[in-house]
Amino acid sequence: MLKKIKISSFKSIVNQEISLGMMNVFIGANGSGKSNFLEAIGVLSAAAAGRVDDEALQRRGIRLGTPRLYKSAFEEKIPPHIFFEALTDTAKYSVSLNNPLENPKPAWQYQTEELVSNQESIVNRGPHRDIKNKEQGLAALKLVEADENSPDAVLINLLRNYAVYTPNTPVLRGIIPDQQTREPVGLSGGRLAEGLKDLQSLVSKNELIEDAFDEILALIDWINDFDTTSNVNAMLSPSIARPKNVIRFSDRFMKGDYNHLTAYDASEGVLYILFCAVLTLSPNSPKCLAIDNLDQTLNPRLVLNLTRLLGKWITEGDSQRQIFVTVHNPAVLDGLRLQDDRIRLFTVDRNNRGHTEISRVTITEELLDLSNNKGWPLSRLWVMGHLGGVPNV
Repeated sequence: MLKKIKISSFKSIVNQEISLGMMNVFIGANGSGKSNFLEAIGVLSAAAAGRVDDEALQRRGIRLGTPRLYKSAFEEKIPPHIFFEALTDTAKYSVSLNNPLENPKPAWQYQTEELVSNQESIVNRGPHRDIKNKEQGLAALKLVEADENSPDAVLINLLRNYAVYTPNTPVLRGIIPDQQTREPVGLSGGRLAEGLKDLQSLVSKNELIEDAFDEILALIDWINDFDTTSNVNAMLSPSIARPKNVIRFSDRFMKGDYNHLTAYDASEGVLYILFCAVLTLSPNSPKCLAIDNLDQTLNPRLVLNLTRLLGKWITEGDSQRQIFVTVHNPAVLDGLRLQDDRIRLFTVDRNNRGHTEISRVTITEELLDLSNNKGWPLSRLWVMGHLGGVPNV
């Protein structure tokens, strides 16, 4: 698991160091830099995989842009490099990257690169080393000869498989294809039915997954049951695009022969919940991942309960998965068990110079006093300005 991330000169993030848990929630105003943090790890992921270019970034869910958009531009002189560092308990990977502003290249060049395992230097690349291909990362090459269980290999693999997921309704419904598909689900929610089918096959073998399916049914009061099927002739118009498998829901209020709906007709909220369940519970998901705008399409009560379930699925799962999510809805905060140090909340602000500042929220005696004496939940404490990260509008 990543323990700490350092970011310098990337977009609105001038210099930040963040200590992480297993589930990390970032809340703040629109434009405060929440997505920039997720994308910074995405650029670091591409660097750890050996090459930083548009293809590598797009494959990780990063918005594409020119060097002018990636480098912080608050000073008179734009810094030449962007810098990232990731640490676990036993390994460290850091890299500084450059791409000329006036004559940008297809791929970013590595200026420095360092990989350390148990305090032993594995890669140490300086800006003046005579290396022919400066667009090729050395850590990725070293991984070929490393023991897959060594701390450095675990860290690099953790980073290189990272991706930012941003589901959208048409893709979840199966109406349009996912541009970045993968197992168990694509970055926009593609192949959700296949991912759900694979997860259901594990119900009898995994108690947490079995409980998760019951918890999902409890969240959505109109559903009697759900599964996947390839026989949809009676449920879908022939004019609608049809993936091989679709999700089928049984509406508990309708008559038996008329109570089946597909993902095309069902509430989009339930599709987002299933997406989160597949992504966080499937053994095929990355060990480290992000979901941008977790709370979209969900009502406050539903997103509160989904957040509570995500915390359970992440911390109690066998895979030791790590997740980063961005949110705007304060109801999310009331679903977080912040007394568990593995679950962490961060507020994201822009200071008076426009720099993104990321601060961890810890439960202080003052906050406990406000919560206990006034009966204020975390959501109200945030809205009242006691936690930071409140939009100034």
